[in-house]
Amino acid sequence: MSTIELTDDTFESTISGNDIVMVDFWASWCGPCLQFAPVFERSSEANPEIVHAKLDTEAQRRIPAAVGITAIPTLMVFREGVLVFNQAGALPAAALAQVVDGVKGLDMDEVRKEMAAQSNERGDETTP
Repeated sequence: MSTIELTDDTFESTISGNDIVMVDFWASWCGPCLQFAPVFERSSEANPEIVHAKLDTEAQRRIPAAVGITAIPTLMVFREGVLVFNQAGALPAAALAQVVDGVKGLDMDEVRKEMAAQSNERGDETTP
């Protein structure tokens, strides 16, 4: 599967409607973003079961603001609708492959238990 473009309107449905979604937050004026683009595209081709999506932070401003993007490129990875990776900076191919393997290997039941425990420790009234 090739990389898809996300908009403010398609972001949430893409995250909730797919098992694993990797989102590259970028802008056309950003040199590191342009360097990361072919690495991200190759990952998309090598991992067709994962949605690789790009969101242009200049054209789409609501979602980057809502998720707290302060630097680009930023890579966010969602698994079963849960944010499991969030890092600013262009990753080399080997590091991106490690992220992909790590996300694929996650035990989401354990992730949810850990999130619930952290939420309880903070005294949050709602748990995931």
